[in-house]
Amino acid sequence: MPAPKRVFIKSYGCQMNVYDSERMADALAPSGYARVDDPEHADLVVLNTCHIREKAAEKVYSELGRLRALSQARAASGRRLAIGVAGCVAQAEGAEILRRQPLVDFVVGPQAYHRLPKMAARVEAGARGLIDTEFPTEDKFDHIGRSAAHRAAPSAFLTVQEGCDKFCAFCVVPYTRGVEASRPVARVLDEARALVRRGAVEITLLGQNVNAYHGRGPDDAAWSLARLIGALSEIEGLARIRYTTSHPNDMADDLIAAHAENPRLMPYLHLPVQAGADRVLKAMNRGHTAESYLRLIERIRAARPDMAISGDFIVGFPGETEAEFQATLDLAAAVGYAQAYSFKYSPRPGTPAAQAEQLPEEIKAERLARLQARLDMDQAIFNASRVGDEIDVLFDKPGRATGQLTGRSPWLQAVHAEAPPDLMGRIVRVRVEEAMRNSLGAVLVAA
Repeated sequence: MPAPKRVFIKSYGCQMNVYDSERMADALAPSGYARVDDPEHADLVVLNTCHIREKAAEKVYSELGRLRALSQARAASGRRLAIGVAGCVAQAEGAEILRRQPLVDFVVGPQAYHRLPKMAARVEAGARGLIDTEFPTEDKFDHIGRSAAHRAAPSAFLTVQEGCDKFCAFCVVPYTRGVEASRPVARVLDEARALVRRGAVEITLLGQNVNAYHGRGPDDAAWSLARLIGALSEIEGLARIRYTTSHPNDMADDLIAAHAENPRLMPYLHLPVQAGADRVLKAMNRGHTAESYLRLIERIRAARPDMAISGDFIVGFPGETEAEFQATLDLAAAVGYAQAYSFKYSPRPGTPAAQAEQLPEEIKAERLARLQARLDMDQAIFNASRVGDEIDVLFDKPGRATGQLTGRSPWLQAVHAEAPPDLMGRIVRVRVEEAMRNSLGAVLVAA
């Protein structure tokens, strides 16, 4: 019997990378690779990378530097550590990774994960410096996801869409993930049922532009995300459905209506706006205005008044004036975000905005601090509004304190409470007693 092989996969960045790491582990399992939680115990290390922000890419090179010592120690003992780089940095930089870090054995882009077992086999046979960053003609979803459910948790991710056609001036996604592609309805439903059989109570549908979903249904028609959510809602045992990330221009009427009509669709929506000034939005190639975004938020809240809105912001985009930044602050105040992510603009090679004259870093940093103070205040207000309420929480992991469980509210807030372990994976009624910056403290409500 051949000796067991072990793989360590580290994910950077978005939730889709977490999902893809699971799929890579699934793809390697038939080749004898078992996933481990420490590179010290691995025969193969795969770094699944993110290229959205500059620091994320540099973290990968720092990690490769740390792996050098482990690789050298392994070689000194007569054994070998194989190292691969996957994900969006791999797609964007390709051979540059091999140049900067010659210890890397292979580089594989997000569209080629189904070919990972063959690449690993070639490395085992002595090959070095392999690169696969092509956009294949076959659909990678034809090859991955079939055994995706064997590690399902109470809350699970499920990719339904990948890529983006929007070509925002700051974004590398169309270049690293390709154009928009949607998985067929039948395959999504099959994987969702498998996840539920393995214990999933909540599923979050993933896509770079998930509300542009247009997968083919059994009737050979292109289904909208709302129609897909409706079909998922019929799966017995699936109590909660979420989706992320969405684009304002694809927030269709039927999806807004689904939030009003479907009790399994949670009242949380991540809807990035990026900026509040129309000139900046046009320079970003966002395709919407501040006014159209605000009117969209009004329509969504009219359909679901308790909707928690989350967003993304970029400050210090090339050419942004102080007045334009103030427009971003005004938009944030008008929406009242329950949660938001905000970043200083950093040029991504190959994107149109990278060629423009950049603002000084000190201006970006000062503006980011002001925006984050606004967003933190609004998040605190939103969390505090739940104190005294009885809400349903899906407990999905142990809490930090002994005897405590942690879960998520319908609005995606982290909630912790003293609770017995047999409540793990169940939706439980609690009363919110305390609101912190990033979580809620609660007690169980007696049945």
